[in-house]
Amino acid sequence: MKKQVQNIQKGFTLIELMIVVAIIGILAAVALPAYQTYVIKSKLSEVIMATSQCRTAVSEVYQTSDAGSGPGSNAWGCEDSGGNGGVTKYVASIQTNGNGVITAVVQGIDDEVDSGTILLTPYYTDSAPMTTSNLGKQVFKFKCAPGSGIDNKYLPGSCKS
Repeated sequence: MKKQVQNIQKGFTLIELMIVVAIIGILAAVALPAYQTYVIKSKLSEVIMATSQCRTAVSEVYQTSDAGSGPGSNAWGCEDSGGNGGVTKYVASIQTNGNGVITAVVQGIDDEVDSGTILLTPYYTDSAPMTTSNLGKQVFKFKCAPGSGIDNKYLPGSCKS
């Protein structure tokens, strides 16, 4: 009697491997842009954190000054031009205007947001921004908003209204 030799399949066929590679490619095409957006958002969160000293300084000036005698632009005691390397790795400079609105200039993150600005505006109620006529009052909160050159999709959740 003759023995029949069975051919047992070992491994994957070429088509099966190509399907797996195609699925991985599709997943990577979807995941990579989402990951890049996430990285930019996280680095912009660091930019916002770098303004914490300035938020404290603006709050102190508002609470301790008399109405009408506020500092002018870039005179709130927290501004930093950054010099050659910037204020931090991701902040080129921090400036203020006469009402204490903080402007952080972004650097070293991504071409999409570099040289853009983030604004932090002090508010004395949920909807009313502070002006020098509010000196002597407490800052209720700072609202974060994109300035020039930064798309809303890159703002961290704490910056979206």
